[in-house]
Amino acid sequence: MFKSVTFDVLADAEPGLLPRVLTPFARRDIAVDQMRARRHGEVMQITLVLDAMPEDAVHLVEGNLRQIVGMRRVEVMLRAHGRAVA
Repeated sequence: MFKSVTFDVLADAEPGLLPRVLTPFARRDIAVDQMRARRHGEVMQITLVLDAMPEDAVHLVEGNLRQIVGMRRVEVMLRAHGRAVA
């Protein structure tokens, strides 16, 4: 089953942050459909949108994001179910 998911994260703005945020997705061969990042002083706000993410990977990626050094907040928003493409 696939889910449409948005991850909103807030972390310390440091060099190398963006690749570290994308790594949990890349390790699972999941492509992010949309990514927005904006620095606000000492922190970086990042939004990652996935139109169809494997449901069983959502909590795994969330856990990996929470383990990133300097991570302050991780919010996961599930939207309407997506469909798998054959």
